[in-house]
Amino acid sequence: MLLVVLICTALSAAMAQTSTVTSPSPSAPAAQAQKTADPVATATPVTDDWNGYTRHIFQFEGRTCYIVDPKRNATANPWLWRARFWGHRPEVDLALLAQGYHLVYMDVSEMLGNEEAVNHWNDFYKLLTTTYHLNRKAEMEGMSRGGLYVYAWAHQNPDKVAAIYADAPVCDIKSLLALRNGQPDPARWKMAVDAYGFHDLNDALAYRGSPIDNLAPLAKAGVPLLHVVGDADTVVPVEENTRVLEQRYKALGGSIQVIVKHGVGHVHGLDDPMPIIEFLVAHRPRA
Repeated sequence: MLLVVLICTALSAAMAQTSTVTSPSPSAPAAQAQKTADPVATATPVTDDWNGYTRHIFQFEGRTCYIVDPKRNATANPWLWRARFWGHRPEVDLALLAQGYHLVYMDVSEMLGNEEAVNHWNDFYKLLTTTYHLNRKAEMEGMSRGGLYVYAWAHQNPDKVAAIYADAPVCDIKSLLALRNGQPDPARWKMAVDAYGFHDLNDALAYRGSPIDNLAPLAKAGVPLLHVVGDADTVVPVEENTRVLEQRYKALGGSIQVIVKHGVGHVHGLDDPMPIIEFLVAHRPRA
C-alpha cells in the first residue's frame, strides 16, 4: 500500500542523513535537535494485523509509533490521532478506519502533555503530513489522561485540529492530583512531578497550563469539541474537569457538546458509539 512505499522512502532518506536522531533526555529533548530538516523514521518498520487492518510499527525519536491503514483511503486523507490507551474501546477507531481514515499513535506515556511530549508530537505531525501525506488537520481522541495530551498539542496548534473527542478527560492538573485533606495522592503526585517538574504542591496549584486554562486559541479557530462523561465518575470528576472546560469554552464562543452517561463512573465509550462517530465524520476535513 501507499504507506509501505512511503515508509521505505523515509527509511532510505534516514540512511542518507549524516546525523541521526537520538532518544530524548529530560535536559535535551530530541525534538529540539530537528529544526532544519523534515523528520524521518529511523528504525525498520514492521507490520502486523490490527483488527483486520494493516498496522505499521516503528520507532521515531525514541518513541514507539503506530500507523494503521484503512482498506481504502477516504478523500483528503483524514486521520484520527489517539493520544493514550491504545486499543481500549476501539469501536470509534474501527468505524473510522472503515470509512477510510488512518489511525495514528505516538507513545509519549506519562509525559502528561508536557513540553517534551508536545515537541515529539510536533515532529510526528510533520512526519505524518509530509512523508505520509495525511491531511494537515487531525481529529484528536483523548481518553482520561489523554485529555491532557490532546489539549496541550491543540492549544499550540489550533490551525491543525479539525475536532477533538475527549472521553472522561482530565482537564485540570489539580483534579489529577486527587487532593484529600490538602494532600495529593502519592502515585499521582509522583506522576505530575516527573512530567512537569513541580517543586512542591504550591507550584502545582499555581500551574496554568491545564486544558481549562488554554482554550482561547481553540475557540478562536472554531475547533468543535465533544466530551463523553459519566456523572458518577470519581476518578476524573466531571464537575472538576469537563464542566469547568465546558463553561469556559462556551464563554469564549466555542462549540462544545457534552454527552452525559447517568450513573456511570470512569468508563469510556458509549454502548452505541454512533454519536461519536457522526460527530467526527461531520467535522472531517474535506480538503
